[in-house]
Amino acid sequence: MTAPGAVGTGSSPGPAAPGRARPAVRPLRWSPRSMTALLLVSAVGVAGFGWPLMASESFGAAYGAHAPWLFALILPLLLAVLLAAITEHGAGAKAVAMLGVLAAAGSALRLLGAGTAGLQPMFFLMVLAGRVLGPAFGFVLGAVTMFASALVTGGVGPWLPFQMLALGWFTLGAGLLPAADRLRGGGEVLVLAGYGALASLFYGLVMNLQGWPWIAGMASGISFVPGDPLVENLHRYLTYVLATSLGWDVPRAVLTAVLVLVAGGPVLRALRRATRRAAFGAPARFDPSEPGGADRPRRTARTNPADGSNGSGKPAGSGVSDCPSPGCGP
Repeated sequence: MTAPGAVGTGSSPGPAAPGRARPAVRPLRWSPRSMTALLLVSAVGVAGFGWPLMASESFGAAYGAHAPWLFALILPLLLAVLLAAITEHGAGAKAVAMLGVLAAAGSALRLLGAGTAGLQPMFFLMVLAGRVLGPAFGFVLGAVTMFASALVTGGVGPWLPFQMLALGWFTLGAGLLPAADRLRGGGEVLVLAGYGALASLFYGLVMNLQGWPWIAGMASGISFVPGDPLVENLHRYLTYVLATSLGWDVPRAVLTAVLVLVAGGPVLRALRRATRRAAFGAPARFDPSEPGGADRPRRTARTNPADGSNGSGKPAGSGVSDCPSPGCGP
């Protein structure tokens, strides 16, 4: 039984270069359709987050009546991005299963924190999963995890699409960090811990923009004033962040960095091992000589890039099956 080549290509991978990590295997990849949907929903999201800093007085006064329409626009666009990313390139059951497992784990971690003092352990898992599984899977995972955890914790409301989009950006950013196939060990963990801390602060900064205009009865020094110059409203907003939410954002950032430093190495290895074993994108082979002929798929062995052998230690392409008996096939 011959082993498939590199995922998604069909060519045989050569031995891994000494000191180099194995090439990353990504369960989802960007396509023109999914990228277009992501750019569209991101543009709408940026407008939804940033309008208080640029709105005129008349728009700011009337926005309250139109806010539900923004909610109704962002949520379908997010769903379109998720469907485009999952259906494009034929994401199989293994990718969907991994998405479900990680989203469930993230929801459980959110329950542990329960939002107390901004402590949300699920952010550290999003950093590590985005790093290993790539930006496309990361964005989908972040949005799905926030949606599922909101259902579990009762956090469904007009803010939910903004949270889904912000956490999607958060996890996507982890997948875009450089040297994904080269940097390993303590250096990688330090980079991810730094990113987790900074991105957690940025997440809080962005989410505050969504709720700032609706805070009523506050001192004029930190309240949103429709139509005021950008610099003045920006100053009010930063003062509002320092006065109200920094005590939540900093603990979230510190907890994320500490969890990455403590558990990042083992979790990264476990995610990479699961990704290799899943063999995303490995083609199904059909062997007419087996019972059932061409209608019966035959399992293929995964190739170890280090030595060119399959998972059982036999050379790839040797024709030797991994099955110890005729009945162990699929």
